[in-house]
Amino acid sequence: MSQIYDAHEKVYPTENLGNLSIIDMLRYFEEKGAMRVSDLHIKVGTAPAYRIDGELVKLKGLMVTTETAKQLIYPLLSKANLERLNKNYSVDCSYRSGNLQFRINVFKENDGICAAIRALSMEIPLLETIGFPNNVWETIIELKQGLVLLTGITGAGKSTTISSMVSAISKKRACRIITIEDPVEYLFPQRNAMISQREVGKDVHSFVDGLRALLREDPDVIFVGEMRDPETISMTLMAAETGHLVFSTLHTRDTVGSISRILDYYPSQRQAEVRNQLSLGLAYVISQKLIPKKDHQGRLVAMEILNNNYACANLIRTGKIEQIYSQLQTKTKDKPDENMITFENHLARLVQSGQVELLEAQKWANKIMVFQDAMKSKLY
Repeated sequence: MSQIYDAHEKVYPTENLGNLSIIDMLRYFEEKGAMRVSDLHIKVGTAPAYRIDGELVKLKGLMVTTETAKQLIYPLLSKANLERLNKNYSVDCSYRSGNLQFRINVFKENDGICAAIRALSMEIPLLETIGFPNNVWETIIELKQGLVLLTGITGAGKSTTISSMVSAISKKRACRIITIEDPVEYLFPQRNAMISQREVGKDVHSFVDGLRALLREDPDVIFVGEMRDPETISMTLMAAETGHLVFSTLHTRDTVGSISRILDYYPSQRQAEVRNQLSLGLAYVISQKLIPKKDHQGRLVAMEILNNNYACANLIRTGKIEQIYSQLQTKTKDKPDENMITFENHLARLVQSGQVELLEAQKWANKIMVFQDAMKSKLY
């Protein structure tokens, strides 16, 4: 691409803010805070829009033209990423501006090019401030092996929770931590642990290639950005089985659905093998959502936590996945083999403690009848 685009060039006219450059638009995240303003969407044919407290809010300005979209988006892409966009019609990458790291997905659609830009604070939150409903995180960061799976929809804060765990481990003990991410999001400082972060497309060709190499690189703790295909899942489970503590993510809405999703990646003739592997390697599944606060000043996390104790492992191995939810409902004590909670139970606690509106919580509940029953009990 011969034309050079400048990130500081003020190319987008607004009604009340004057002309803005893409750097001006990114600076808005710092002004308001990445916890409240999470995303910027740029699309041909409409005004740019920020996601503020979970809702899209458009700038007051002109519709973005094809040329304006290029002027706003292309400065964020390296030459190699521009080539990937033209070849593959989409590209994932990262961009650093000010005190924030941005995760960027650029893709082509009917009207032209689009960008979804996610803001990530350079400062990794302390684990105790994430919003866990119990102290299970203290147990997780002491683990030496097993798979800890964070699940939820896009924008649910999965990467933030994992990064907080990895950061806590790095502070606590001298170990070797290696991540494979697409793209690298939070940048970990070197503390007691030695940390290497590898980006797909930049430092390694794929998650699978990275995992193959990783097992020869003497890691203690592994973070795989996403389990997105059967081969990646198999190698991630093998790493967890062979004495590594592994963190990864999956796009599912609850803990039981996460286990079913993993199994659904495989043909029926391999189901028993994968169930056995999963029963042995899985440690915890944490499903989370970000719920608007009652005062409308940001969002907070609601979680469902599955501890793969002996009973759950047996249910996985024998294929009785639907019975796991009863374990979540009953194994709630602050004990190593329990410490579980349903999403509906945590939601009810947030309502009872005055942090979330009842009507808002009802919108987010996976099982509305279970949530209503939880609200009848004194949980907080």
